[in-house]
Amino acid sequence: MKTISVKREGSRWYVIVSCDAVPAEALPATGATVGIDLGVASLVATSDGGLLDNPRHLAASADRIASAQRALARRKRGSTRRRKQVARIAALHAKVRRRRLDGAHKAALALVGAYDVIVCEDLRITNMTRRAASRPDGEGGYLPGGAAAKSGLNRSILDAGWGVFLTILSHKAESAGRELIAVNPANTSRTCACCGHCAKENRRTQAEFACTACGHSAHADVNAAINILRAGLALREAAEAA
Repeated sequence: MKTISVKREGSRWYVIVSCDAVPAEALPATGATVGIDLGVASLVATSDGGLLDNPRHLAASADRIASAQRALARRKRGSTRRRKQVARIAALHAKVRRRRLDGAHKAALALVGAYDVIVCEDLRITNMTRRAASRPDGEGGYLPGGAAAKSGLNRSILDAGWGVFLTILSHKAESAGRELIAVNPANTSRTCACCGHCAKENRRTQAEFACTACGHSAHADVNAAINILRAGLALREAAEAA
């Protein structure tokens, strides 16, 4: 045992124990490999065509949180009622976090139990969720819509909890003796898994992929997951050869 930490969240207390040299409990080999693509419509799309639902926990609780925040605005600063309302809002956000964490654990456990090798994207989520800069219109003003649309996408990415999921997946894979490979995500969603043609026009919508070169069509996230799997297996082969 290395460290013991005690943490309080609202009215709940947690004890976190960190241990060193914990032996892995390897799961039975399945002989299966998979590539996964993270999204906002579906949390995970697998290279064999599977889709894991994205529950959107924050969006589902948005009305209750907004109502609680409006009630907070009506409370007098420094009052007991205001402190209680702050605690209620914190409890709502904590519930969202716990639900997101629970969903991530279940999704990661399903993948680790079914596949020996899992290939994912090496995502820089902090960079992906940066606030978009407004675009000048050339007349001293700014073009509307761009920053607002990016803000909506940022909320969806953070609500999906990609970072939480990837961290949990990494820990579970290590504990179960599975291999997790992270690859560069560049152009995986634009490249045809059938012929290799890469163009932004290939991805017509969020869910539809149709290659402009060979006509191959598929679910866009599944097509990306296939490309991710191939890239990961290529890295694995190169590492073994070296």
